[in-house]
Amino acid sequence: MTASQAFRRSARIASLEISEIVQITERAASLRAEGADIVALSTGEPDFPTPPHVVEAAHQAALAGRTKYPATLGTPELRDLIASQNGVGRANVIVSTGAKQVLANAMLASLDPGDEVVMPAPYWTSYSDIVALAGGNPVVVPCTMEAGFRITPERLDAAITPRTRWVMLNSPSNPTGAIYSRDELRALAGVLKRHPHVMVLVDEIYDHLSFTDFASMREVVPELSDRMLIVNGVSKAYAMTGWRIGWGIGPTDMIAALGAVQGQITSGASSISQAAAVAALSGPQELLAERLAILRDRRDLVVSRLNAMPGITCPVPDGAFYVFPDVTGAMAAKGLATCAEFCTSLLETQGLALVPGRAFGLPGHLRLSFAYSQANLEAGLDRLERFLSRPPEPAGEESPVAESCS
Repeated sequence: MTASQAFRRSARIASLEISEIVQITERAASLRAEGADIVALSTGEPDFPTPPHVVEAAHQAALAGRTKYPATLGTPELRDLIASQNGVGRANVIVSTGAKQVLANAMLASLDPGDEVVMPAPYWTSYSDIVALAGGNPVVVPCTMEAGFRITPERLDAAITPRTRWVMLNSPSNPTGAIYSRDELRALAGVLKRHPHVMVLVDEIYDHLSFTDFASMREVVPELSDRMLIVNGVSKAYAMTGWRIGWGIGPTDMIAALGAVQGQITSGASSISQAAAVAALSGPQELLAERLAILRDRRDLVVSRLNAMPGITCPVPDGAFYVFPDVTGAMAAKGLATCAEFCTSLLETQGLALVPGRAFGLPGHLRLSFAYSQANLEAGLDRLERFLSRPPEPAGEESPVAESCS
C-alpha cells in the first residue's frame, strides 16, 4: 500500500477545500505565469504598503532579540494596548495568528457535533467552513440586496433554535461592505436577550474602513458583553495582511478557552509581528484617513461604472473595499446559468478575475475588490464592459486567454 493509498480524509474535512477566492486567485496567477494578460480584482488585500514606522519597529524588535517564544495569548504589551483601547482588561484579550485563527479558536472551543451557528448570507467564505470543521452546522440566512444585505430581527429570531450556539455578524461586511447601524444592532440585541443560550461573534476587521458611521456592537449593547466575542486585527486598515496578527475581545472564561485551543495548535503569534502591531496601533493614525479617502474615490469610480453597464445593479457599500453587484441580468444576456459560469467565462475570455457570489452564500452576484490601484480598476472595468458587449460565445469556441496559454 502506498502512502497516498493509506491516507484518507477524516469525515470532518471530507468536503473541505481551499476557498474559491484562493482558487480563483491562484488560477489567475497560473494564467499570468503562462503568459496571459490577467487583471485580478479578486483578493481582499490593500495595495498600500505597511507604514514605514511599523516595519522599523519590527526591525528594532528583531535586533533587540525579541525572537523567542511569545506568551500563548499574546505579549503583555500588545494585549494591554488592545485592552486599553477597548475599555477591557488584559484577561479579556487574545492575540492570534490572524483574525481567522480567532474565529477557528472560538468554534473549536465551543461547538459540539450538531450545534448550530446562524450566519447571514452573504458571509465571508471561511465562516461556514470553519463552523463545519469544528463539527457545527451553519444555519445560513439569505439577506438580499433589497434588504441591504443585513439580517433583520425577525429573520434572526426565526433562525434560532435550542441547538444554536452562535450568531456570526460581520460589520463592515466582506463581501458587501454593509454596516449595521446602532439602531439595527440594538434591535438584534433585543432578539439575543430573549435567547440567553446564544453567543454573538462580531467580526469588525474592517472597522477603520468605514465610509459611514460605524459603531462596535460591544459599545452599543455592552449588556451582552458577557457572551460576545469581538474579532479584529491589523491586516486591512494598516495593510499588514502578511504579518498575521488578529485578536479577540471577550469574557475571561471565553478567552481562556480560546487560549487552550491556540496553545495546542500554534502557541503564540509571531513575536516580531506583535511588536509591529504595537507600533501600528500606538503610532501616527493620520494615514488611516488618507487611505480611506483614496478608497472612497475608488469605490465611487467602480460603483458608477458598474451601474452604467447593462444587466448590473451595484449598491454603494458603507465600508470595507468590496462591491457586490447583482449580475443576474448580465448572466441572462450572456446565456450563462450561474454566477460561477459568468466569472469563469470572464476570466477565460477577458483575463479578468472576480469572485462569484456563490462563494459567499448568495448566488447571482459577484465580488469585486477595489483595494487596487485606479489603473488596475480601470483596466478591469474596461474588460468587464467589453465582455458584456460581446455576443455569447458559441459552445466549444476557444477563448483568447486559453489560446495564449496553449
